[in-house]
Amino acid sequence: MIRQTSLGRLAGGAAILALTVVGCGGHRTNITLAGSTAFQPFAEKLAEHYMAAHPEVNITVQGGGSAVGIQAALSGAAQIGMADLVHLPPEAKELTSVVVARDGIAVVIHPTNPVANLTLAQIRDVFNGGIQNWKELGGKDAPITVVSREAGSGTRSSFEQILGGLRLSKDAIVQDSNGSIRETVANDANTLGYLSHGLLNDKIKALTVDGIPCTSDAIVAGHYKLVRPVYLLVKGTPTPAEQAFLDYLLAAEAQALIKSNGLLPAK
Repeated sequence: MIRQTSLGRLAGGAAILALTVVGCGGHRTNITLAGSTAFQPFAEKLAEHYMAAHPEVNITVQGGGSAVGIQAALSGAAQIGMADLVHLPPEAKELTSVVVARDGIAVVIHPTNPVANLTLAQIRDVFNGGIQNWKELGGKDAPITVVSREAGSGTRSSFEQILGGLRLSKDAIVQDSNGSIRETVANDANTLGYLSHGLLNDKIKALTVDGIPCTSDAIVAGHYKLVRPVYLLVKGTPTPAEQAFLDYLLAAEAQALIKSNGLLPAK
């Protein structure tokens, strides 16, 4: 039987979900993953599936952001770090990295907002504070509420790296997870935010960017530009249990699960 055993908060504010297999005694190997909050819900589902077939393994999945994932892997606080970044930072060179998925970054607004498309230049200008009213973008006469992720977030780092020249407006609302971004946008008709396209739902609307929708087909074809890889990071040689879990994540079953839940497979 699988049950959730704890739900807490990291110092940075991200939720921690510990998933434990309850079995009939015997030794269990513990593996901790930490990092990307965008990949966290997918990692939790993958961990559940893996533990159901491997009751001798207990996997804990923590958030905290990509920077936390890299540092946790470097320090040994986690056996596996999770980072969704276009470019890994220099300190990650000490780690072995493997791409397990790809993820689009959707630019999102409230469903009642009539705006349907923005260019990359317009998005950059909004987040820099140069454009502050929806009427400048073909919408109604209303101030734009900018919503961004916190420093250290892989989603934010990738978003800023792809756009280039972005200096976040001092008036921006900063949230600590993709889920918080989604709820903020869903509850404010004037917001503009961004999040993992795997977390889109009918409470928010994804804009087309330069006329290209944030869809799996557009990402695979290379037409949609706001895309980043999802890395898992390990320091040193993985233990046999860690290597078996990593192998599982790249195998057909896990890659199909990743795709069915809204992300794209590694290849």
